[in-house]
Amino acid sequence: MNLKEILIGIDGIKAKGNIDLDITNVDSDSRNIKENGMFIAINGFEVNGIDYIQNAIENGAKVIMVEETVDLKSISIPEDITLLVVPDTRVALAVCACNFYDNPSRKFKLIGVTGTKGKTTTTFMIKKILEKQGKKVGLIGTIAIYIGDKKIEDSSRTTPESIKLQKIFADMVQEKVDVVVMEVSSQSLKLNRVLGCDFDIGVFTNFAQEHISKNEHPDMEDYFNSKLKLFDMCKVGFTNADDIYGAKIPKLVKNCEMTTYGIDNFCHVLAKDITITNSYVDFKVKIDGKNERVKTCIPGRFSVYNSLAAICVATKLGANAEQIKEALIEVRVPGRSELVDNKKELTIMIDYAHTPESLESILRAVKSYTKGRVISVFGCGGDRDHIKRPLMGEVSGRVADYTIITSDNPRTEEPGSIISDIEVGIQKTKGQYTCIVDRKEAIKEAIKMANKNDIIVLAGKGHEPYQEINHVKYPFDEREIVREIIDNMQDKK
Repeated sequence: MNLKEILIGIDGIKAKGNIDLDITNVDSDSRNIKENGMFIAINGFEVNGIDYIQNAIENGAKVIMVEETVDLKSISIPEDITLLVVPDTRVALAVCACNFYDNPSRKFKLIGVTGTKGKTTTTFMIKKILEKQGKKVGLIGTIAIYIGDKKIEDSSRTTPESIKLQKIFADMVQEKVDVVVMEVSSQSLKLNRVLGCDFDIGVFTNFAQEHISKNEHPDMEDYFNSKLKLFDMCKVGFTNADDIYGAKIPKLVKNCEMTTYGIDNFCHVLAKDITITNSYVDFKVKIDGKNERVKTCIPGRFSVYNSLAAICVATKLGANAEQIKEALIEVRVPGRSELVDNKKELTIMIDYAHTPESLESILRAVKSYTKGRVISVFGCGGDRDHIKRPLMGEVSGRVADYTIITSDNPRTEEPGSIISDIEVGIQKTKGQYTCIVDRKEAIKEAIKMANKNDIIVLAGKGHEPYQEINHVKYPFDEREIVREIIDNMQDKK
């Protein structure tokens, strides 16, 4: 594609060199640059793209783009390389990506789901219902990227970088996808990864303490305002009326037609007559003017909210009651209230709960139907929000019958230090607990102490098949670990 076409829509460009060039690839990662490429140098949280300009040139870059804050004297650009200077390289990357891939999001229906919790489950529910309707659906989110039933790749982040996102969209256009449903993180909105995406529908699930750190959001206001940007990009939106922040959204957005859903407060789409068991929830909701009883095999009150959000989207896109009911009873989501079959016939649940609110939600949900003890096994991620650590300790101490505090993804932090932060909270309660740094040993201890009336909740990792320590992701699939531990116990008998 001609460079001039790639740059359409970017304001304030200053250029040195030839801009009448044919560009075959665009990226912000120098390792992905090939012959006749364009490298956009972004100043990231851990690395600065400026440091990789020479690598990009060696790989074949003919165009280098930098931000206007860069000291041009500090970088050496050969005479035959075109240099572009722009006000904001993240904005420019997103615009270039849309242009380079011919604005693929205009060629299908695009649904964005944002919120602190429930994004993954809601997107899976929407996908399942629309497939019952006969549509071909793409999904982009925390767990993986799918086109129909085919998993394209596991995800490294909730919402991909803009250039990768537009490439995924373009691939989905090639596969003749009718609808794409994607999780939209606050970071992706703040850092302009989804700039230029043509959203048809936006969903707001809920809002709670999360992602407050030097590399994410400085405070809750910034976190909320980042999520709010989605609804400036949508024609139609759905929001949770029972969430304090979600209820504010209809008054805060100007050009998006908002509909509310909920259980307790006045809303447009209301769930009532709710039943919650250890294996499902069901409830009544009005679909096409008629009260319908809907059931989903993901236990917990939160599943009602996720189902309502999915119902709102699906009915907007023409799904009928039978399609909705069939899909919701069948849907399963990896690492979300996922029960692990095992030889000891213990009830062991894996859940992605990694915030105070989500941990409390899952622990209270299982406590309401468990005959024996609730045994909570969890930790907190390193290099992330420190504030939530004691809060999560306090939650588990109050709700669970026994807590084992352990590691999650310590990343570059000392695991013991993270556990000490969590202990501050649990010590405010009368909850029984122990600390075991090694997560595998912590799981083993929980299994040893549990009986068939108890439930073990392994919280925080969910679908993740790894544990991240000092920038290395080591294999750590809790399903396999549970079975391995139990198999070894059985062999020793």
